[in-house]
Amino acid sequence: MHTQQVQHGATSAWIDAAGQAHPPAGPEARIVSLVPSLTELLFDLGLGERVVGRTGFCVHPRAALRTVPKVGGTKDVRLERVRELAPTHVLVNMDENRRETVDALAAFVPHIVVTHPNTPQDNLALFALLGGIFGAEAAAAGLAADLRAALAEAAALRAMLPDERVLYLIWREPWMTVARDTYIAATLAAVGWHTLPAVEGGETGAARYPSFDWEVPWLGEVERVLLSTEPYRFREAHVDEVARLAARPVNLVDGEMVSWYGSRAAKGLRWLCALRRTLIEAEG
Repeated sequence: MHTQQVQHGATSAWIDAAGQAHPPAGPEARIVSLVPSLTELLFDLGLGERVVGRTGFCVHPRAALRTVPKVGGTKDVRLERVRELAPTHVLVNMDENRRETVDALAAFVPHIVVTHPNTPQDNLALFALLGGIFGAEAAAAGLAADLRAALAEAAALRAMLPDERVLYLIWREPWMTVARDTYIAATLAAVGWHTLPAVEGGETGAARYPSFDWEVPWLGEVERVLLSTEPYRFREAHVDEVARLAARPVNLVDGEMVSWYGSRAAKGLRWLCALRRTLIEAEG
């Protein structure tokens, strides 16, 4: 994700992931967020009072969100409820929201801000984009500094430990994993965990979240299986089942720490670094 600041006369504007320019919003902005990670980020930027709507999956920060109206889910947005809230801005993501939903919203919402971070580093542009539009540059700079520090910590760990090939499971029945051009795969790679299969969703015939069976040949290269707590809620009870199928070490991981971008990115990288250290120590 690349954010560019441009000048229109004396006024600055920020370019989102869809190439749309957004001028400064001013303090009267009314924001509906259709992305859980972005909702959390808005509050961490000090913009919580401007958030007038969110999805049912937007759960952080829990206490502050209790009074913020829900507008459905990320895939099944209640358009009329959004209209009633009269937002000036709706925040969306290319992966998490449907194109037809975004097109319908554009008919009555003045500003649709499109995001598409694909790596932890892309959060730097995301912070600049939302901080610039909504006048939270100082808070955005603080988040950026913390993320740069976390990225440096991950790079130092990666230099110390051997890389490991992993299978990251996001669903069961059918079994599903992630392609290497996803944010999840990039986050795991930042700490030395490289996902299999070695495909990208942009390749012909490939999916960003491919399904598989336990007989595929590339499974022989997998050294560890990671079970995510979201979107499928893998639990400890699934660890033994997958261990029998994979015949590899299996570990449960907090999906929010791996897949949530925004202000959780730095925390997620540090959490993964700590997990890698713990596993190395435990397994000798």
